[in-house]
Amino acid sequence: MPYLLVVTLLWAFSFSLIGEYLAGQVDSDFAVLARVVIAALVFLPFTVWRGLPRRLLAGLWLAGALQFGVTYLCLYRSFTVLSVPEVLLFTVLTPIYVTLLDDALARRFNPWALLAAAVAVGGGAIIRFQPLAGDYLLGFLLLQVANATFAAGQVLCRQLLVRYPVAQPLPRYFGHFFLGALLLALPSFLLFGNPARLPQTGVQWGVLLWMGLFATALGMYWWVKGSTRVSAGTLAVLNELHVPAGLVVNLLIWNRDADLPRLAAGGAVILAAMGLNRLGRRLG
Repeated sequence: MPYLLVVTLLWAFSFSLIGEYLAGQVDSDFAVLARVVIAALVFLPFTVWRGLPRRLLAGLWLAGALQFGVTYLCLYRSFTVLSVPEVLLFTVLTPIYVTLLDDALARRFNPWALLAAAVAVGGGAIIRFQPLAGDYLLGFLLLQVANATFAAGQVLCRQLLVRYPVAQPLPRYFGHFFLGALLLALPSFLLFGNPARLPQTGVQWGVLLWMGLFATALGMYWWVKGSTRVSAGTLAVLNELHVPAGLVVNLLIWNRDADLPRLAAGGAVILAAMGLNRLGRRLG
């Protein structure tokens, strides 16, 4: 769990950095591509190309394409039809997808994990909920695809590392994850990117470098490694923990207004979901 908590903090800072320095200023397809390229360059010098199970390699490429390809293509395009509060609200369902997909791949059903994920979703909804307005069906569908593919990518990585233990340490083959992401990130930029909206300041380039090195390379590596050391229910709940963490970081650093009672109430529900998951594991 320590790995997952550290990554939660990293990603909490990432939301604020993107909102302050990149969103609406730097082409989103280029931002995604830059993150993937930087992360790939971190791992490529250590990458093993032979002697690994083919299914493991294929699965890592697929997971990368899902999490940084399909997810981000849908996420960024949802902003064209949804307001920011609506986008935030529709992302709270990710823990449900994590639980259901993990059970499906393992050919089992764990009601306690599903219940814990549902409670965590409730906590996220308490924090994020805003009244909906306008035509949001397309945006809702786009974000459910994004939620499902993000969940599928991390569940797939978790299952692959459990099913195919290899003698090589994870850094020796985790670069394949980002090569899979590059398969979609590069064509997306070439087809939809706007070269006129590349980073213009040192701060913007610095944020992209930070995002690539820490939030993407180390963040995804630690998240995948940590996911193999916890249950599916805990992984699902921790997918919701970034909500209060991100709001707290934004409040402390940029002094943005936040509904503190809702933040506290939603955070308490998410923590209760973690306790519920632990109880289910003991009873099971």
